[in-house]
Amino acid sequence: MKVSNVTQMRRMDRQAIERYGIFEDLLMENAGHAVYFMILEKFPFLRGKRFTVFCGLGNNGGDGLVVARKLHSNGAKVQVFLLGDPERYKGSAKKNYEIVKGLSLPMKRLEKTSQAAYTLAHCDAVVDAMLGTGLSRPVEGLYREVVEAVNRAGKTVFSVDIPSGINGNTGEVMGAAIRADATATFGLPKIGNLLYPGFGHGGRLYVTHISFPPTIYESDAVQVTTGVPSPIPPRNPDSHKGDYGKVLFIAGAQSYLGAPQFSALSFLKAGGGLSYLATPKGVATHLGSRSRELVLYPLWETDTGSVSLKNLEGLQGFCPRMDMVVMGPGLSLDEQTQDLVRALAEEVPVPLLLDGDGITAVAKEPGILKRRKAPTILTPHPGEMARLTGKRISEIKENRVEVLRETARGLGTVIVLKGGHSLVGMPDGRVWINLTGNPGMATAGSGDVLTGTIAAMACRVQSLEEAVETGVFLHGLAGDLAAEVVGEDGMTADDILEMVPAAVRTYREHHGEYERTFYGKIRVV
Repeated sequence: MKVSNVTQMRRMDRQAIERYGIFEDLLMENAGHAVYFMILEKFPFLRGKRFTVFCGLGNNGGDGLVVARKLHSNGAKVQVFLLGDPERYKGSAKKNYEIVKGLSLPMKRLEKTSQAAYTLAHCDAVVDAMLGTGLSRPVEGLYREVVEAVNRAGKTVFSVDIPSGINGNTGEVMGAAIRADATATFGLPKIGNLLYPGFGHGGRLYVTHISFPPTIYESDAVQVTTGVPSPIPPRNPDSHKGDYGKVLFIAGAQSYLGAPQFSALSFLKAGGGLSYLATPKGVATHLGSRSRELVLYPLWETDTGSVSLKNLEGLQGFCPRMDMVVMGPGLSLDEQTQDLVRALAEEVPVPLLLDGDGITAVAKEPGILKRRKAPTILTPHPGEMARLTGKRISEIKENRVEVLRETARGLGTVIVLKGGHSLVGMPDGRVWINLTGNPGMATAGSGDVLTGTIAAMACRVQSLEEAVETGVFLHGLAGDLAAEVVGEDGMTADDILEMVPAAVRTYREHHGEYERTFYGKIRVV
């Protein structure tokens, strides 16, 4: 499914009205009806139920008035509060205000939060139609007071288009934001509906195309998408380990023993064929008795137990025999090791995945990535992305999609920006939003499991870009399966690693269901 920004959605609205003759009144009616449908799922019998509807003065408030009218028409007891002078309503919102005013439906202008206190305390649910997706400044004054009062009330909350206070382009909380149980968004989901913290504020997400023709909402101009990648090809009964990929992992240092093991083993757990681990001799000795499935390639060490630059020539000869090279997990910031990464990265003639300390090395000389002939994948967390881009971590978190798009284009690489709902950026400007995963995965070593899972999919899925998406999805799915067993608190990378085979099996068995329901995260109405 496509995911729009605020400007794109405004453009779609205009196109629907001006090119296709779909009147604004009809679009607002359809939007209100979608919210009403969402409410019916929670409250199938409306008669006698009490709803408090807070309406702002824009089209979001107009949508709320449609919802209020439909609830009232079907026997609910509705109280509407307007956050400002209703004379400021325009167009379809003004028409709906006039309609509601003519009904025996209580509606009053709210001037202080205390006026709504009794109604809020005694209602069954709240409809949040205060602020839409175009919010660009912090929520203040009466609006903020109402947002905080609704959150304190502990009622079931339904938000219109996006929870009030969430930035539609970034998902950021603009000072304060409604915590909804469900949100109905219109046309397409907005980026702010799907990125954290916005996604966490929205509850169950419903999407309605409000009668847009597919030519509008499937436009190639919208380059952000979400959903479930294609199925993993079946394993051939008449096959051998070489058919499922040979990957070299250059990883590990004296102080980092888990990273090389997690990354190289997760490749096998996800269905890869041959996993070669090039690691310092001391690390190889340690892992030899613990990871017998790996083919160990002991390397010369520096005085600090990291990979020595003396290994460059040997690795240059080894890399071309691989289907892929992974470099970086637990390599350390030793100067010799960082020099080796930069020298080797430019020359590796097969697809290269750089993670962790490998990213830090090339961040000092990003031109290396532009000069590479074979495809490159980067898997940074926000701190590593900051080193790559020269931007502050706060800047990246505030505008993840655009920073990712700009960086992937500029470097000509596929980039996985890790975090809640990780993003995959493509060299052509497309961005894919992942829907799997949970907060328990924020644990040491989790990213190393991701690295190996992506490498396995790169050896299984024909398109490298789709392979990266599949690897990210499976990694999050493994984390979700682990959370079902051990819970989110205390989950370790080992728990995630052990669930990777189950994630692959579950993905195969439930792919169709995941595809229809967007992994249970989005309902199209």
